[in-house]
Amino acid sequence: MFKSLRFIRFNSTSTLVSKSIKSSVTTPASNNVNGIEKSKGTGVVFMNMGGPSTVSETYDFLLRLFSDGDLIPFGPFQSILGKFIARRRTPEIEKHYEEIGGGSPIRYWSEYQCDKVCKILDQTSPETGPHKPYVAFRYANPLTDETLKKMKNDGITRAVAFSQYPQFSYSTTGSSMNELYRETQKIDPENSITWSFIDRWPKNKGFIDAFTDHIESKIQEFKNEGKNTDNVVILFSAHSLPMQIVNRGDSYPAEVAATVYAIMENLKFKYPYRLVWQSKVGPSPWLGAQTAKIVGKLEKDDSVEGILLVPVAFTSDHIETLHELDIELVEDLVYPEKVKRAESMNGNEKFIQGLADLVKDHLESGKCHSNQLALDHVLSRQYSKDTFHHPDEIFGK
Repeated sequence: MFKSLRFIRFNSTSTLVSKSIKSSVTTPASNNVNGIEKSKGTGVVFMNMGGPSTVSETYDFLLRLFSDGDLIPFGPFQSILGKFIARRRTPEIEKHYEEIGGGSPIRYWSEYQCDKVCKILDQTSPETGPHKPYVAFRYANPLTDETLKKMKNDGITRAVAFSQYPQFSYSTTGSSMNELYRETQKIDPENSITWSFIDRWPKNKGFIDAFTDHIESKIQEFKNEGKNTDNVVILFSAHSLPMQIVNRGDSYPAEVAATVYAIMENLKFKYPYRLVWQSKVGPSPWLGAQTAKIVGKLEKDDSVEGILLVPVAFTSDHIETLHELDIELVEDLVYPEKVKRAESMNGNEKFIQGLADLVKDHLESGKCHSNQLALDHVLSRQYSKDTFHHPDEIFGK
């Protein structure tokens, strides 16, 4: 139906973006902001889960993912089960990546977005420039240690760790944060890089406005098909979490709901909507209701003329949108023509401007992290290995 394989050539495009990143910065005058010498500029580090850029990288990606107790906790059996599940799932997941063009486009989009953000910042915040873009993935290349080594070689002394999970969860943002701390202890024990952290941004204006535009565009498609848009249901689909993590007091469900509500405010609540959850793994309880089950129920209801899926917790396309929603879900439907998906953020200019504004505001604020981060860590740090006692230990005071 809307089985879009627009990313077949993303590997070569990514190479071009990577080359452009290296030559994108300008050199403004030296300045001192918040007591930190800025003559060497600011590293802007997009942190995310990542994905295999080629099919051959799938096993290593899955092994790292299922071995991470912050993300999917298996307790004392983490290592054994992680290896077992990665081996068992690799053949199937490799086929999925082949079906979406030979790998995940998340590296391409992350490099593209970060490069654009840094170019904007060089214009809007010259006192903290030049701004140099980096990407640090948790489970795929470029991994956190690789990026840290590159930053050290580049002489970076000031950096913003910028979570690309708009809504905070200790299982995702927290895992990347913990990995940054562990690798810093090994690669930069002298703390030559001064860090701060953008750890959540569920109601960022550019993010909300971009999704609003993408929704309205798809609603117009329903209207052009003669559908009564009052009877089109918007389903905001976010990556689910194990209830074991939710029950620790994780921030994620509330922050995803905050994003959804902000978008619906923009839309003046013109359409019926629900928040649903996708990507459940294994038999243990996860946050619901599940996206596929709700779509399956609504598509058979005669009063529902259309269903619009909105991937509200993702900043770009990857396997959860291009395969799980666009292919797997649609193949199981009786009336697939009822379902459309809103475009992901990808290269949306409003979104990218919103990210640049967020970094600029963060740098001007002098804050090292949000006021919520210490509480997030208190509630979950006992379940993590080799982490810090307080975020100030890595992000300053």
